[in-house]
Amino acid sequence: MEIEHLKLFVRLATTHNISMAGRELGLSPAVASAHIGKLEQGLGVRLLHRTTRKVSLTEEGEAFLPHAQEVLASVEAARAAVGAGEVEPQGTLRVTAPASFGRMHLVPALKGFRDRYPQLSLDLRLTDTMVDLVEGGYDVAIRDAGLKDSTLIARKLAAERRVLCASPEYLAEFGEPETPQALRNHQCITLIGLESWLFDTPEGRQSIKVKGCLRTDNGEAIRDASVAGLGITVCSTWNAYQHLEEGSLVQVLEDYPLISDAAIWAVYPSSRLLAPKVRAFIDYFAEQFETLPV
Repeated sequence: MEIEHLKLFVRLATTHNISMAGRELGLSPAVASAHIGKLEQGLGVRLLHRTTRKVSLTEEGEAFLPHAQEVLASVEAARAAVGAGEVEPQGTLRVTAPASFGRMHLVPALKGFRDRYPQLSLDLRLTDTMVDLVEGGYDVAIRDAGLKDSTLIARKLAAERRVLCASPEYLAEFGEPETPQALRNHQCITLIGLESWLFDTPEGRQSIKVKGCLRTDNGEAIRDASVAGLGITVCSTWNAYQHLEEGSLVQVLEDYPLISDAAIWAVYPSSRLLAPKVRAFIDYFAEQFETLPV
């Protein structure tokens, strides 16, 4: 079983196209197809369903995929160890991150990352949808939610504080709520799935189910809608710090802090050995996010 065959198989699991996967590895379609044939022959099973347009994994292929990824990660880590730390991380690093956070804080720091690791290239997907790292073939994900999948490992990169805010124009027209309960009489802009806000009050924790004229799945959208005067919303300080500093947003209900276990996490598939390119990415951005506005 050859390492190059495993690399090709892992890329096929993502691209579903032999020509595309082969091209990424410098192989012609004919050679790529032959490599997969040799891998299947060696294993004694069919790994792929082939059609004229694309390929998909068989049940055996799905079962084999995480093992192939594990082998490749172990080989990369072993090569780095043999080089006594002198081997530069290289290859393509596949990363996924929340859209708003990625645009505001990840992308601006990529130039420094590339300067430090010039042999690495990045395949970056910015989406607020929670993607499956293994199925999508991602090396690492940046997330702002706690880890629920026990097959993944998470490292905390930065704290995240969330505050309630509104524009001065909205507060001038509708008044400022004095208690969490008063939010029921206000227009509240919410992230889909987070329509209940949890507060720390003198009487203990209080969960307030809010409603308003706008629900969306994007953090920048709720922030900008609040700046435009549509209502009160919850914003992470890394998202709204500039607007709070310049006064286009004002924090409300400061005496009733929101309760949240939110943080910025680097998440990656569990592995006995962490690939050098993943370690380099995590260490670099842990350093970058030390100054994240909270």
